[in-house]
Amino acid sequence: MNNQYIVAIDGGTQSTKVAIFDLQGTEICSHSVRLREIELYENGVALHPDDDLWDSLILACEEMFKKFQGDKNDIIGVGLGSIRCCRALVKEDGNLASPVQSWMDIRLSRPYEHEDDNVKYVTTTTGYLTYRLTGETKDTRSNYVGPWPIDPVTLEWYEDKEKFDAYTTPREMLFDLVDPSSVMGYMTEFASEATGIPAGLPVVSTSNDKAVEGLGAGLVNDGTVLVSLGTYITSMMVGEKNNQNTVNYWTNPGATKDEYLYESSGIRRGMTTVTWIKDLMGSDVVMEAEKRGISPEAYLNILAQDVPVGCDGLYTILDWLSPPDKQFKRGMIIGFNGTHKGPHIFRSVLEGIALTMKNNAQAMCDELGIDLTNIIVSGGGSNGELFMQIFADVFGVPAHRNVINGSASMGAAICTALALGIYQDRNEAIENMVKRRDTFVPIEKNVRIYKEMNDKVYKHITSYTDDLLKKSHEIFG
Repeated sequence: MNNQYIVAIDGGTQSTKVAIFDLQGTEICSHSVRLREIELYENGVALHPDDDLWDSLILACEEMFKKFQGDKNDIIGVGLGSIRCCRALVKEDGNLASPVQSWMDIRLSRPYEHEDDNVKYVTTTTGYLTYRLTGETKDTRSNYVGPWPIDPVTLEWYEDKEKFDAYTTPREMLFDLVDPSSVMGYMTEFASEATGIPAGLPVVSTSNDKAVEGLGAGLVNDGTVLVSLGTYITSMMVGEKNNQNTVNYWTNPGATKDEYLYESSGIRRGMTTVTWIKDLMGSDVVMEAEKRGISPEAYLNILAQDVPVGCDGLYTILDWLSPPDKQFKRGMIIGFNGTHKGPHIFRSVLEGIALTMKNNAQAMCDELGIDLTNIIVSGGGSNGELFMQIFADVFGVPAHRNVINGSASMGAAICTALALGIYQDRNEAIENMVKRRDTFVPIEKNVRIYKEMNDKVYKHITSYTDDLLKKSHEIFG
């Protein structure tokens, strides 16, 4: 298994990352291309401009291969992952009929409505990129989250005509569904010329991006919760039961066959709130970070370390992007006094994220009847030592992070290794490819403070503020 490599594609809301892994899970090289800002409109439309997902993939591949010192002939496959809950309208020639609809787009809350005869296919981001790379009209069955005519139990298109027709999408416009961690097709000459990935390589299906991330983080069914820090923040567990009609979590298809991902409620525009705080604090933060040779976020983490636990009663509610069914929701920071400064606000946002996800994860665990024993934190935010300690203290359990903390790319590599028979099952693949970086142990004094804050105040804030926000929504919409 020496000198064999896998190309892993990790498409997110904010960037496209392409990495090359060896079969032991070492990242040989990678490159990320930041996506253009999503175009948000007052009518709830949210678009990835032009053909940004494809264009960024081409550029990421080009720059990654400049770093690759190995032989392209030793690459054995490509794992394709991309954002979930998006909709791509595709022409017969593979080009987009219109920009990809982001998961933030209000239209994603209802079935596709055919308005443009240039649209030949309606698919997900993984389906669109599969068509681009292989010419095959196939897609992973595990990325159809939302209003698609798919049976939630069988994960096949509805056979019942009445149920299928309720989604107003003709069958001929939909791709054929394949299991995650299986070969969908092979790189075409066209795709090879565009990306630099050798023609003829197998392109492997993954899943919805959260399930891929769970696999890449090494998530197993032992009471461990994964907290995924991204534009959308959520917490996840894995299991083997396709639980339906749940209250505090929902069941998504997993990244391997017969695996399921249990996902709690989350935070929309989660880590972009951290970016917002950084921008709000101005150029002084950026300039000082540059002097120190660190990122602005890392510098803010240093400043916030001197802020006491609980920020002296400053609380942040992370509703910066309201859910479609509760449009009145707004983000809030409450409890200011004259001593609060920028670092207090920054730390309060971090604590608000951790408290919200603790409550969401605990509700999921309680409904599943599972004791929460450990957490893994993934995503760029986990690079912050302060943030990791806050998670350990708020959750009251050890908080781990892995060597590869952007774990969706690792998940795509594992899917490929499984599809090509390198490893026999997910546990063997995880054992060989996922490596832990370090662990943060809860500090008992902090655990007690956060628990008292949460039980007496934080859990109850929105029960008081929702009525006021509903009245405000009547004025400002």
